Amino acid sequence: MDVEVLRWPSERTRRAALRKANRPRLLIVDTAGPLPTCTDPLEDWAATSADSRELDNRQQTLRLRAEGKLGEPIGAPPPVLDDEGILRAGSSWVALPALEERLMRALLAEPGAIVSRQDLMTAGWPEGISQRNSLDVRIMRLRRRIGPLGVTLRTIRGRGYAVES
Repeated sequence: MDVEVLRWPSERTRRAALRKANRPRLLIVDTAGPLPTCTDPLEDWAATSADSRELDNRQQTLRLRAEGKLGEPIGAPPPVLDDEGILRAGSSWVALPALEERLMRALLAEPGAIVSRQDLMTAGWPEGISQRNSLDVRIMRLRRRIGPLGVTLRTIRGRGYAVES
């Protein structure tokens, strides 16, 4: 299986599409900019200054992971939220209420990425909310609803939330 080589962060949209397709990818990163968080075993990154030996080694490792030859389990594909508000993970599914659907859409826009509290509040309540703990309550309810699917919402202290499956 070929490893896709991408520029980070300029090819962010392509990264999300390749992740959704469960394709291995190597991000080439200008270390002066933001560094990516790679939570998928089919993804790695290297600095633009990396030599060809390092790049070849990282690509070979990703290729072996994709083929299941490193003994590391390949992560399940990310959950998918359809147009009717049904969240699917593997063969399981759950219907989400409208507000939780908006929150989950923001969380899944770039699987594995950290979504800030502010971005979630904007997604969930575009007109604004009056109580600060409204997001906390909805995140708690969303966690309970999606837990049986094997999908979790991880809190990244001081930064926001990320979806893990």
